[in-house]
Amino acid sequence: MQFRLALCLLPLAAQAAQAAQAARIVSSNDDGWAEKNLHTIYDALTSSGHDVVVSAPAQDKSGTGSSDEAPTKLTRPCEFNSCPAGSPPTGYDANNPRFFYVNSFPVTSMRYGIQTVAPKFFSSPPELAVAGPNVGANLGRTVQISGTVGAATEAALEGIPAIAFSGSVGRATPFWDATPTYSQVYAQLSAQIVDTLLQGGKPVLPNGIFLNVNFGAVSGSECTRASDFSFVLTRILDASWNAPADVEICDNGGRLPTETDVVRSDGCYVSISVATARDKRDASASAQQFVLNKLASILSC
Repeated sequence: MQFRLALCLLPLAAQAAQAAQAARIVSSNDDGWAEKNLHTIYDALTSSGHDVVVSAPAQDKSGTGSSDEAPTKLTRPCEFNSCPAGSPPTGYDANNPRFFYVNSFPVTSMRYGIQTVAPKFFSSPPELAVAGPNVGANLGRTVQISGTVGAATEAALEGIPAIAFSGSVGRATPFWDATPTYSQVYAQLSAQIVDTLLQGGKPVLPNGIFLNVNFGAVSGSECTRASDFSFVLTRILDASWNAPADVEICDNGGRLPTETDVVRSDGCYVSISVATARDKRDASASAQQFVLNKLASILSC
């Protein structure tokens, strides 16, 4: 169907070395299909040579966790008036047929992307699913209600390795507006994590595991470029005194820092937590070790 607003896409810039690591990726979010961050990460991933399709909610569905229901006809316009009231339950942008909306929740949108959209464009199943970058961080207990995390866990439960990306700063922005610095930085950092993870070959992640990634604030004179940021392996929640030890890294004594402590500390940091899709809680040390082996080249203490 035809929409009034055209997408503003960057030209593809994939290099031969990048193409060798290209992957089939399904992208979603909880902030809505017309939100800027979703489009900026699409540009970054396609520029890295990846084959990407997007399936995201027609409206902002932040904070809806793992809610799920069948899509329905729109009774009001899509987000930012990007499609009219009365539009069908699902649809796409005629200016870029890889962008689909689903008038339902993030979980529903991700499932639609994996089961319905991806087969239209891919000759085999998706190799990775990404959600976000969310407008706002998803730290600690917030992961339980995050629609961004809900979309990622849905993919992991369907057997697709998944990452939930969230940014500490930003505001809901239409995709046709100028790209804010934070959106560009978060997209570049997301692509760096994706590319590094995929370089390690398959399996990309252990079965039923997803990554919860939070980007620190893009602000001041030091945290305005992707190269300013350091990546730290973290936990979602503080471990209880008798919990099994975490993976050993940086002489941590068997305990990883929490993502909240890392992201909210002074400096420019990205937290990467390893979690189970079933309950959205911290994964075992063996799963953390798997991710550490994959991402060792970019992780710091």
